Amino acid sequence: MLHTIQNSAMSVTVDELGAQLMRITAADGTEYLWSGDPAYWRNRAPNLFPYVGRLTGDRYTLDGQSYEMTRHGFANRLTFAVEEKTADRVTLSAADSPETRAAYPFAFSFAITYALEGASLAVTCRVENRDGKTMYFGLGAHPGFRVPLEEGRAFTDYRLTFRQPCQPWQVLLSDQYMISGQEAPYPLEEGRVLPLRHDLFDRDAVILKHMDRTVTLSAGEGSRGVTMTFPQMRYLGVWHNPETEAPFVCLEPWLSLPSRQGVVEDLSQQCDLAALEPGGRYENRWTVTIF
Repeated sequence: MLHTIQNSAMSVTVDELGAQLMRITAADGTEYLWSGDPAYWRNRAPNLFPYVGRLTGDRYTLDGQSYEMTRHGFANRLTFAVEEKTADRVTLSAADSPETRAAYPFAFSFAITYALEGASLAVTCRVENRDGKTMYFGLGAHPGFRVPLEEGRAFTDYRLTFRQPCQPWQVLLSDQYMISGQEAPYPLEEGRVLPLRHDLFDRDAVILKHMDRTVTLSAGEGSRGVTMTFPQMRYLGVWHNPETEAPFVCLEPWLSLPSRQGVVEDLSQQCDLAALEPGGRYENRWTVTIF
């Protein structure tokens, strides 16, 4: 089932399946979110929980036991229930089940609130540990945005501009698109700008760390665009389908990284996962502003 919230600046539609964003629409009817065209990518903005990216062999270990989990966890396959809804705000939540505990042995609640604040959409993820043991998890977002956003523009007219000059490093991937263990400086034009081109993604996502945590996607002054702010996320993935000319780009704020090449990760030992004590509650907020 779909739910729409709106104000004078924009409207947003969310699906109960995966609590996934389905549309971000300006008051004048301009669509900002990717359409989900299966010719390129059938998703639009999946939520990544309780893991981000791939696990080696789709497996991990915990407390001496082995578990299987597919890429990006399972939140995108859960049906969420509406906790609260007003004209400009909706909260959806899901909890553990026998099916989730087979892949992830924790009792939990995972909720997402979408709230409109003028021309901004604030997204707050809430994780509650309802178990009697420490819970380890990753978290991320995967929204795709249309590129170009205007007639007469080309994909290569667009760029990512970080709010402040920064010196990011790229987390390099192996030939199997796992974390290779290697990193390299990723120079930006003028210390802030990453120009888009399709072959940027021929080796899958560009994963950055140590970047400024506010970034704008646009074709420059006077164009339509989006600004994303993600103060609690450590990494930014930038992606579209490798070796295609897909007319979108995903801006993916991540709390944690995928598995290392050839390593079946022990969830309790992966250093960038969140560790939540029994009865604990964790919140992470990011925003998208359209213009």
